[in-house]
Amino acid sequence: MDREKISVTIITHNEEENIRDCLESVKWADEIVVVDSGSADRTVEICKGYTAKVFFNAWVGMKEQKQCAVEKASNIWIFSIDADERATEGIKQFILRELKNPIHDGYRFPRENYFLGKWLKHGGWYPDHVLRLFRKDRGSFGGINPHDKVVIESGRIHTVKIPIIHYTYKSISQYLMKQNMYSSISAKESFNIGRKVSPFIIPLKVPWKFIETYFIKKGFLDGFRGFIVAMGATYSMFWKYIQLWELYRKDK
Repeated sequence: MDREKISVTIITHNEEENIRDCLESVKWADEIVVVDSGSADRTVEICKGYTAKVFFNAWVGMKEQKQCAVEKASNIWIFSIDADERATEGIKQFILRELKNPIHDGYRFPRENYFLGKWLKHGGWYPDHVLRLFRKDRGSFGGINPHDKVVIESGRIHTVKIPIIHYTYKSISQYLMKQNMYSSISAKESFNIGRKVSPFIIPLKVPWKFIETYFIKKGFLDGFRGFIVAMGATYSMFWKYIQLWELYRKDK
C-alpha cells in the first residue's frame, strides 16, 4: 500500500556540530526543508549535501521561523525536528508505517533529553512530550517565544511511546548563555502580550521553582546534574520576572 508523503522541516543557525547527525537521522523522508537564519559556519554547506531546499529567512522568532519552514514544505505531512535532535530507527519505522493509513491529525512524542552527556529522567525533563508529526492543514506553530509548540485547534492527537533523542547542552557555559537568552526573550514576549508580575510575588515564585523541579519532580534523582538544572530553571525564572518588571517600570 502506498503511503502519504512527508516533509521534514528544520531551522538552523550555526549548527555545524549538530546538523549532519540530525540530517542523517531523517534522510529517509520524501523531502527535507531547512530554513537558516544566517549561519556563519558550515551549516548551510552541510545541509545542501542532503537537500536542495535550503532557504534563508532573517530571524524573527522561534515559532515564526519554524512556521516559515512548514510553509515551504511540499507535502501535507510535516515532521518538525530541531538540529540538536535525532529521529531513531523506531521513529522512522513508526512514521512510514503510520502514513500508510493515518487516523490522527497530529502525533506527540516523548523526548530523551541529554544534559552534559547524561539522559535526565526527572525534574520535568522526561517524558517532555512534543507534538512534531502533523498535517499542515490542521496544525501550525504557536506558543510564546522562545517556547514554540504545534497547535491543532480541531483534530485528533495521538501520543506515541517512541522517543526523540535530544542533545541539549554540552557545557555549562552554553547552558548559561541559553538561559540568559531565553529569559530575555520570554520577558519581552510576556510584556508584548500584556502579562504582568508583581514584585511582591517574585520572592515567592522563584524559590518555589527550585522546590518544584528538584523535590516535587524528583530532580535530585538525576544526581548533581539534576541540581544544576533545578538551579538553572530557578535562575531563568528570576531573570525573566526581573526583566519583565523592568520593562513595565520603563514603560511608565
